[in-house]
Amino acid sequence: MSTYFISDLHLCDQQPLTTKRFITFCQTEARQARALYILGDFFEYWLGDDVIDKTAQIVQKELTQLHQAGIKLYFMAGNRDFLLGPEYAESCGMNLLSEPATIELGGERVLLVHGDAECTDDKAYQETRSLFRNPEWQQQFLAMPIPQRIEFAQKARQQSKQHTQQANANKDEIMDVNLKAVDDLFIKYQVKTIIHGHTHRPAIHQHGECKRIVLGDWHHQTSYLKFVETQFQLVGN
Repeated sequence: MSTYFISDLHLCDQQPLTTKRFITFCQTEARQARALYILGDFFEYWLGDDVIDKTAQIVQKELTQLHQAGIKLYFMAGNRDFLLGPEYAESCGMNLLSEPATIELGGERVLLVHGDAECTDDKAYQETRSLFRNPEWQQQFLAMPIPQRIEFAQKARQQSKQHTQQANANKDEIMDVNLKAVDDLFIKYQVKTIIHGHTHRPAIHQHGECKRIVLGDWHHQTSYLKFVETQFQLVGN
């Protein structure tokens, strides 16, 4: 059976077409899977397991059905949904993965990351990431009243959008991974394959004898990576 990888769906109530694509994926392609790995930015934002909107309920239903069908589900947080916790994951039948995570495919070790930690040239983003991933900050945020969390998330999303637009306008490569950071991962974890999302630049890159597979986003189409026996296939990019 096949192993599937997805990321960067950015699911939310404001993007119903993407949610429909995901429903179709769960009811068709994903049914052929041995395992499904979700590598972050699954949701556009996540304010805590106590804030479940319509989209999160739909996703919960679809994932539960996959879990009940015997498909193993794994979730790794991204920069948008790093607050997704064990309560929601358990309700869907998902296993939470720490980053980075090493798995075995076809008898070889493969490293999984979301990808944002490797965008080391973007100094401003890395500072923000360090703050948001701090357990103390997360605890304080989750203790806020829900309306206050919503207001904070709206401002953060707007700032992130402006930062991305400015970088793209200047044709900056800071939004992509730093190749030295990637090479350091190959060396540190002794793997020949790395899979990540985040950059929305789907491709299979060769790093000497190693390869780095970048997952695509779902803004305009269904996008996933499929592994069968010894072969990787990027679909929908």
